[in-house]
Amino acid sequence: MTPSSAGDRFAAFRHKSYTRFFFARFLGAFATQILSVSVGWQMYDQTGSAFYLGLIGLVQFLPALLLILVTGSVADRYNRRAIVAACMVLSSLCAAAMLGLTLADAFEPTIVFAILVLFGIERAFAAPAVQSLAPNLVPIADLANAVAWNSSSWQTASIIGPVAGGLLYGASPVLAYSTSLAFFLGAAVLVILVERPAQRMSNKAVTKDTLLAGFRFIFGEKIVLGAISLDLFAVLLGGAVALMPVFARDILTLGPWGLGLLRAAPGIGAILVAIALASYPVRHNAGVFMFVGVALFGAGTIMFGLSQTAWVSILALMLMGAADMASVYVRETLIALWTPDEVRGRVNAVNMVFVGASNELGEFRAGTMAHFIGPVAAVVVGGVGTLAVAGLWAFGFPQLRKIDSLEAPEPQTVK
Repeated sequence: MTPSSAGDRFAAFRHKSYTRFFFARFLGAFATQILSVSVGWQMYDQTGSAFYLGLIGLVQFLPALLLILVTGSVADRYNRRAIVAACMVLSSLCAAAMLGLTLADAFEPTIVFAILVLFGIERAFAAPAVQSLAPNLVPIADLANAVAWNSSSWQTASIIGPVAGGLLYGASPVLAYSTSLAFFLGAAVLVILVERPAQRMSNKAVTKDTLLAGFRFIFGEKIVLGAISLDLFAVLLGGAVALMPVFARDILTLGPWGLGLLRAAPGIGAILVAIALASYPVRHNAGVFMFVGVALFGAGTIMFGLSQTAWVSILALMLMGAADMASVYVRETLIALWTPDEVRGRVNAVNMVFVGASNELGEFRAGTMAHFIGPVAAVVVGGVGTLAVAGLWAFGFPQLRKIDSLEAPEPQTVK
């Protein structure tokens, strides 16, 4: 790999392996969005339970939590590209299982939750491997550009995927699950075509110390700890994704296509910010930029919870997506730059559990609260909590708030 010139907005794509990885990640994310929209709508349509919607997030999060000491170590000790490819194949099996249940007209919540547990196991192994593979595919000079495009890959899928999922499900659940299956298989093929990159694998014997190296690094590096925990608590409180079927059907009176539009709205806001950041990266006041993003995410959540008009709700969700993208860009760049490669998988395993806690566990929080106090109150209370977290972390982690530029620190090694 050779470094690209500074200011090149397509710098990461000058590297063939990264290009294949980018499109593989896009297809996998697209398939995940279609599957998520379809399962959520089908579950709510069959059960009418907001609590069950919350359980969808919980059963996908628990595997990442329970396997946290294993998944990161695997990503550091073995071929990350092979891990990602195997995970894409496992995702294909999950989509095929949902397709089979639908074809047989045998939808049963218990069976669906079992499939989602398997999907959660796949994501638990895939997440640290995916996050750790990207920095191996580009030189350090192009890493921030790659992070911005990585985020745009997910966010683009988050725009198109939910809309496509809603339209496909509205036409036929079989068509929705078939498309998800095809995209997962396509992602697996593209990952296999990525040339095996250089990777500093951990060759230390597996001990308690090596398994806990990711935790030790994070808690010893206040910049990384502050960035990860900020996202954890902000999205844990502010997430409203699990309740979108409720808002789409009962509050905004929209159908499956409307649910897809709501799910796509955060991605629209996020991709606009991602494209802007790829062209005009943050040069100064990166820490402040991230905290402002979290605060705006909380404000958008409150706006969404209070809205009873579709276009206002969509604008609020776009604001949430744009603000979250700003925060994610800074956080992921900091983690990628400050983490040594030989421990990157274990650090990213911890990071992705935190991300999973903020997303899937946040969905469980929202669904449970909605069950007891109603969906509107559950979302608004969460948005207020996110604003509070932004303020508390800004003063509790001054090192993070004072981060100026997103440049690599001095090289680090793990003892």
